[in-house]
Amino acid sequence: MLVCRAMKVYLASPRGFCAGVERAIEIVERALDLFNPPVYVRKEIVHNLHVVEGLRRRGAVFVNELTEVPSGAVTIFSAHGVSPAVRADADLRGLRVIDATCPLVAKVHIEAIRFAKEGYTILMIGHDGHEEVEGTMGEAPNRMQLVTSVHDVERLPLPPESKIAVLTQTTLSVDDTAEILAAIRRRFPKADTPAKDDICYATQNRQSAVKQLAPTCDLVLVIGSDNSSNSQRLKEVAIQHGTRAHLVSDQDGLKPEWFADVSNVLVTAGASAPEVLVRDLINRLCRDFGGRDVEEVVLIEENVRFALPPEVLSSGQ
Repeated sequence: MLVCRAMKVYLASPRGFCAGVERAIEIVERALDLFNPPVYVRKEIVHNLHVVEGLRRRGAVFVNELTEVPSGAVTIFSAHGVSPAVRADADLRGLRVIDATCPLVAKVHIEAIRFAKEGYTILMIGHDGHEEVEGTMGEAPNRMQLVTSVHDVERLPLPPESKIAVLTQTTLSVDDTAEILAAIRRRFPKADTPAKDDICYATQNRQSAVKQLAPTCDLVLVIGSDNSSNSQRLKEVAIQHGTRAHLVSDQDGLKPEWFADVSNVLVTAGASAPEVLVRDLINRLCRDFGGRDVEEVVLIEENVRFALPPEVLSSGQ
């Protein structure tokens, strides 16, 4: 094992679970308690392998398609939301649906429906293939176009006077989204762009913390799964601000060569990463890589909580 000099460890706050993730996980846990296993979940409830495996051990069954779910079974939609076509399929199969869609994602769905009814062409800023994007675009597939970059905006076959409205995936990079929004406004001066984009509070707060703290550190470690969009964006934000950064799913992802010339390190976690993974990683930094003097830096206090759906509230609540 590489022997390192004493290394200061900064712990970013806020980090880790957001209110939407906490709500989604609690919905699955309560459903398992109320209805007993198996409880089926379409896709990963949140994008974190540790969370998914923990719920699987309790009796949750994760499926990619509703055809894998027995007729009439309790079925949970993930925090990323689903399209109306998925909901209709669930109805046809007689499934007992519990919706764990994050309320902030649901808000974007409502905006898509409203804009479509008002005759807008809707530009959805997001990542192709992401479950949230697929669900949102499913609300008005004939009126929505996906844009992933400034280049996509420039290639749109639409006249400048087009009736345009803009929505965004909730887990994007704030800075990258701002560039795309600016390009849309240049091409379509009358576009209905949000005064404040749809990127969720937790994504913005975690990115803001990294922006502020990363330039003072030699290395940034982001805890999160590879398929977690908001975790990937945290890594990108750190790199864009001049600091080496790595995304690791847990403490086992650490590599000794990362720490050869590091005197201080910033640790943060994506919005779907549980705090236990943060604590385990900090312990290993201190045990194996010379970590000393762990300091939590609180930049923003979060106290958001979302109500649970009635299906998982017992009669006494």
